Amino acid sequence: MMKQHKWTIQEQGYFLKKTGDLLSRGYPLAEALESLVHQLPSKRKQEIAQCLSELKEGYPFYQILSNMNFNKSLIGYVFFAEQHGGLASAFLEGSEMILKRGKDAEKLKKLISYPLFLMIITSFLFVFVENTLLPRFSSLFVSMKLQPNFFTKVVYLFGDFLPIFLIMIILCVTILLTYYLFRFRKHSPLDQKRKLVRIPIAGPFFRLYYTHFFAVQLSYLLSGGLSVYEALSLFEQNEKQPFYKGIGKAIKSHLRRGDKLEDILNGFPFFERELSNIIRHGQKNGRLDQELNFFSKHCLSLLEEKTEKHLKLIQPLLYLLIGFLIVSMYLAVLLPMFHLLEGF
Repeated sequence: MMKQHKWTIQEQGYFLKKTGDLLSRGYPLAEALESLVHQLPSKRKQEIAQCLSELKEGYPFYQILSNMNFNKSLIGYVFFAEQHGGLASAFLEGSEMILKRGKDAEKLKKLISYPLFLMIITSFLFVFVENTLLPRFSSLFVSMKLQPNFFTKVVYLFGDFLPIFLIMIILCVTILLTYYLFRFRKHSPLDQKRKLVRIPIAGPFFRLYYTHFFAVQLSYLLSGGLSVYEALSLFEQNEKQPFYKGIGKAIKSHLRRGDKLEDILNGFPFFERELSNIIRHGQKNGRLDQELNFFSKHCLSLLEEKTEKHLKLIQPLLYLLIGFLIVSMYLAVLLPMFHLLEGF
């Protein structure tokens, strides 16, 4: 068997983007892949050649990407694109989404890496000051009847709290891992998502992402001439994404009972409340596909804004904590020394 190299998120995004560019220029999928062989690194050429071979044998493209261990969201884009025929636009939008996620992940790494390095250095310095330097000075200050200052108390308090904090983190991780292995995995995909959107801070991000993906795929299918029921049937056939498969099945079940689509979606906590209003408005003006497409872009835009806002908040808070600890360590030692010097 051919040795496979894991594709990074950036590689997957750029591969799908280039494929979408060629498809938008009128290339058939096979010819687009043949053209890309000459633009990719040598370690990828053999994989694309295998991909072409499987494509000519009749395998669907989403299945081929699944065999190559591509991101599940990208596979979902490709799956639905093959159903409604709008490969070029779906490939370009899917690649744009995954590349933005990759950039956000890189930003987060850069924002955290330097403060994390400072935290490690500060921790070593803190241990040295608390266990070696400060006790010697403290005994001297006590013998001279000097009261501990505020910063000395801060250093000792942080030293007492740090082991407890680390134990709490380890305990929380252990509990969450145990819960995931023995309880969470056994829930249905829909129940899993219901629980995820209840998580503080992270929940709204999940909700926006699920709403975006559902809205954009449904809009593509509707614009391809399918009815809502037929589109949901395709959702139900999506074996690679059990959550959206479950969504299609659940909504169809409610529709058969005579419930309205907007009321059904309003009952799902993992979708934005505005989605049901968009559905209602789109059905009234006969432009449901366009309304959904516009709303999906709105959700993606909100997701980017929220991500950017939280990323900008993380680094200053880390720097503030590090700076406060360093200042506390220095002043815990220096202030009593100034008192001593004033006594001479």
